[in-house]
Amino acid sequence: MAELTRVESMQYPAGHLSHLSETQQAQLSEFKTICQDAGYYTPATGGQAASHDDETMLRYLRARRFVPQEAFNQFKSTEDWRKENKLTEIFNAIETEEYEQTRRLYPQWLGRRDKRGLPLFLFEVAPLDNKNISTYEKQLAKSKTTLPNLATKNLRLFALYESLTRFCSPLCSMVPRPYPETPVSQSNNIVDISGVGLKQFWNLKGHMQDASVLATAHYPETLDRIFVVGAPGFFPTIWGWIKRWFDPITVSKIFILSPQNVYETLSQYVDHDNIPKKYGGGLDFEWGQMPNLEPAIQERIKWENPNIQNGRNTFPIGPIKWEEGQNGEMQAWGVGSEDGTPRRQLVLTIPKPVGYKHPSPMPPTPAVPSGDPLTTAGTNTHTPGASVPHVDTPPPDTDTPPVTTTLPIRAGTSEARYEQQNQTHAAGQLADGTPHAAVRDNGQGDKTVTMEPNTVGQAPKEIPLPDREQGTAPGYIDQAKEAAVSASTVVTSTATSAAEAVMGAVGQGPKEEEKLEEPVREKSPTEQELDRQIDAASAKDVEAFLRAKTSQGKSV
Repeated sequence: MAELTRVESMQYPAGHLSHLSETQQAQLSEFKTICQDAGYYTPATGGQAASHDDETMLRYLRARRFVPQEAFNQFKSTEDWRKENKLTEIFNAIETEEYEQTRRLYPQWLGRRDKRGLPLFLFEVAPLDNKNISTYEKQLAKSKTTLPNLATKNLRLFALYESLTRFCSPLCSMVPRPYPETPVSQSNNIVDISGVGLKQFWNLKGHMQDASVLATAHYPETLDRIFVVGAPGFFPTIWGWIKRWFDPITVSKIFILSPQNVYETLSQYVDHDNIPKKYGGGLDFEWGQMPNLEPAIQERIKWENPNIQNGRNTFPIGPIKWEEGQNGEMQAWGVGSEDGTPRRQLVLTIPKPVGYKHPSPMPPTPAVPSGDPLTTAGTNTHTPGASVPHVDTPPPDTDTPPVTTTLPIRAGTSEARYEQQNQTHAAGQLADGTPHAAVRDNGQGDKTVTMEPNTVGQAPKEIPLPDREQGTAPGYIDQAKEAAVSASTVVTSTATSAAEAVMGAVGQGPKEEEKLEEPVREKSPTEQELDRQIDAASAKDVEAFLRAKTSQGKSV
């Protein structure tokens, strides 16, 4: 029997540099060896730095649960992709105006950080309407920065991600913060979907998927959390098909905040002065602006050629990269091109960067023990799990009021298969008998939510089981089987297997030696008429009906 090993927590800063267990440190060494043997990594020698810093290597290990060979597979794929798409060339040569056009369509750094020192981004979705997207597409056609066999929109998106890992994260690593021994490699995002309709969501599908797929494949573990604010009343209905645009790990990091809990939740993770005023904080920031740098960052900066915005120093548009100065200071250089002419302009210096190239490793700051990251959330964060149809066609626009078509509802579709089950299987306990969640505050805005291990109550065995009434409307499995009869042979086989699995889950499934025969019952004329009304309804009416039903329920 294989030996059981404990799964180690990867809640920040666990799993990051200077906060590795002995096992994780050994896995990092093994990962480096695999990469070096394959020619994808060069260790530090003498005064020459390693080809990749340890925190970058750890991003791939965390993404693959510290399995070195799996981490190498993704690392190799990324390194090959970077070489093929000339990432360094793109970042150093892209037109600054083209870079700025793209920056305005994606998450923008506020110039602020959360309580742990991670950069905080804002993404407002409403401005990304048909007019602005159409204008951007026309700008893409006139781009001066292009590469053969690479879509221009992807080229620009690559440059934004390079800025995150090559400029923004290193800057946050060079200023005072909790855990100064650990380089910053992740970010938090506020995604504002206020005023966004169904059709706009659908039209942005490709725009959002491009960024998500790129981050998952080639920039792993650069995302810490996403806080969604301003969710409209119909959002639970469409969440089912929106979350299919992203990978499951990304979905697990998304938290939907109800309107009354936006500031209460954000303030657990971010200081008041770093939260935009529109969400209850004290930060002056409007969508599209350059970063409004927090005082702790401004104090460490010596400006050379700043951009002035609302009387404050900030960065110029275009890509910026770091270089080490002669006296150990870090210099930020504006690169890219301006009308085809390469730009090289010193923007600022940081004379004494925190923890950068320290002669000896800094001792780790003690971290509070914490639980698994997937069970960790701030108070009032919740990811809706509404069950919705699997749709791959665009929904109707909601700029006009939805049609309030009233459709009859089939009886029995939400009932238990047998009435006897209403007195067993912890019926009614989800609302009244679910164990309470124990919330442990670990500091710095992190909280671990643990369900108490009490068993949900069960119905007393003395309660007599009433006889099943005759003549009731068919249940869910009856309808599923009736639908399967009219389908093809393959669909019939699949539906039958699914029905048997559901019946088995409630203790009524067929055994190997015998099959459970369903009683044959003719539908009444009223039930037949009910089915015809629903089947004759158009897809538009059904969608309007779903939205109307959702708006009557609780909003997120």
